[in-house]
Amino acid sequence: MSPLPSNLAYVPFVSVEHMMGLVHHIGIEKVLTDLAAEIEGDFRRWPLFDKTPRVASHSEVGVIELMPTSDGETYGFKYVNGHPKNTIEGLQTVTAFGLLADVDTGYPTLLSEMTLLTALRTAATSAMAAKHLAPKGARTMAMIGNGAQSEFQCLAFKAVCGIDTVRLYDIDASATQRCAKNLTQSGLNIVQCRSGEEAIEGAQIITTCTADKQYATILSDNMVGAGVHINAIGGDCPGKTELHRDILLRSDIFVEYPPQTRIEGEIQQLDPDHVVTELWQVIAGKCQGRTDDRQITLFDSVGFAIEDFSALRYIAKAIEGTPFFVRLDMIADPDDPRDLFGMFQRARPEIAAA
Repeated sequence: MSPLPSNLAYVPFVSVEHMMGLVHHIGIEKVLTDLAAEIEGDFRRWPLFDKTPRVASHSEVGVIELMPTSDGETYGFKYVNGHPKNTIEGLQTVTAFGLLADVDTGYPTLLSEMTLLTALRTAATSAMAAKHLAPKGARTMAMIGNGAQSEFQCLAFKAVCGIDTVRLYDIDASATQRCAKNLTQSGLNIVQCRSGEEAIEGAQIITTCTADKQYATILSDNMVGAGVHINAIGGDCPGKTELHRDILLRSDIFVEYPPQTRIEGEIQQLDPDHVVTELWQVIAGKCQGRTDDRQITLFDSVGFAIEDFSALRYIAKAIEGTPFFVRLDMIADPDDPRDLFGMFQRARPEIAAA
C-alpha cells in the first residue's frame, strides 16, 4: 500500500492512533535517531528553504500559530497552539497537525497529527544540536521541567548523544514522579531531585522546558558553571523566558532563525544586535560550535518550520507499506476539471439513485 495513491483526491492521513502505532512499530529511540538525522540533513541545505517567522495569533491565555516552509519541491505547514492553562483543565498544552503538498500541483500529499510528532521532533532537534555543541563525553543531563516533553527529551539525548543519567526536577513533585515512572524501563539512571540546584549537580547538559507564559528565572546566573551546554526550549513566545539575562551574556548562543528567536526566545532579553550563531552554519561547517572545555554553549530553541517539514517528510516515507494511515477523500475530482458544478449536481440523491 503506497501513501501516494494514483488518485490524488485521496490524501494519506496519519491519526494520533496511527502515529502511536507507527512509533511503537519502529521503536521510539530509532524514530528519534532517524528524525534527528532527517532534521540535520535539512539544516545542511537550509539556504534552499523559504523562511519566515511563524504567523502567531496571541491571546491572554495562549497562542495559535501557523508555521510554513518550502524547499521548492514540497510545501509544508504546521498548525499549533500553546495554552499553558490547559493542563489544569485536563487538556493538552500543545496540540498540532501538519500538511505536506506538492509544489508543482498544489495538491496535498500528507495530512498528519503533530501533537505527538511535535514532541518527537522537538526532542530530536535538541539532541541533534547537542551532538554539535555539548561537551564531548557528556553522560549526565539535568531535565528541569518534567511536563509532556520531558520523557521525549530524555530518550532523544540517550539515543543520539549517549546520555546515561538524567536528573529530574519540577516544582510539581508529582510531575517528576510521573516522568521517573515512565522512564523506568528506558535504561537510563533516573535521579529525582528536590531543587533546580540539586538537579544540575554534575550535569554537563542542562535542559529547561517549563510552560508558564512569563519572564521566569528557572536558571539563575550562579547556578551555571563553565563548560556546560544549555538546551533552553521552554521560552517560545514574546514575554516567556527561562534563563537569567546574565547567563546569556556568558554564553555562546546558537539559534534556529534569528528573526523569530529574537522575538520569542531567550535572546528577546538582549539587544537586537547581540551576536548569535545560526545552528545550520555549525552543521554545514561554516561556523564553529564548541571550541573549548570551559565554554558555555546555549541552544536557544523556539522551534522552526523546517524541523516540522523534516518530521512530516520522515513520516510520509515511514508509513509506506504499513497500515498506519488511511486515505481521506479531500480533493474534488470532477471528470472535467472545469466542471466542478456538474460533479456537484450529479451527487444529488435523486440523480445518484437514477
